[in-house]
Amino acid sequence: MTEKEKNDFFYVCSLIEYIGRRTNNRRGVIVSALGKEGIEKQLYDAEVNHCLSFEQVSDEIINWYHISNGDFDTISECKYTIPSFMDIGKLYSIMIEDCAEPGKEVEELMKIFSSFISDKISDFQTDIYYQNPSYLECSYQEGHLLD
Repeated sequence: MTEKEKNDFFYVCSLIEYIGRRTNNRRGVIVSALGKEGIEKQLYDAEVNHCLSFEQVSDEIINWYHISNGDFDTISECKYTIPSFMDIGKLYSIMIEDCAEPGKEVEELMKIFSSFISDKISDFQTDIYYQNPSYLECSYQEGHLLD
């Protein structure tokens, strides 16, 4: 993956996290709404969209893909410091880079965001986000959190 591609995946992963938080949806819901073509479009547009606010881009995506509000609120009652959406986006982009076969990065993004690990990462009442990315990747690949 080139540096530009890494930056684009980081941006899109951060955008997915931002939209998920803003609409109180699981991140898999956002990925499902976008679909493969929508994610590819966001990756293609990432270089330009970097110049726009996340709020503006997310408004456009929420409207275009008809993403309604959900009930997956992991922030409002959190007692701890919440990592930024960009911190979470970086974690996802690292996981994609490490887990994806070359040329299959979009598919891996969809699988990771739709897996159990995404809900675990989004549970800010736990310390899962702060775990080593290798641990999260191995847990994701095994299908459950490792002991």
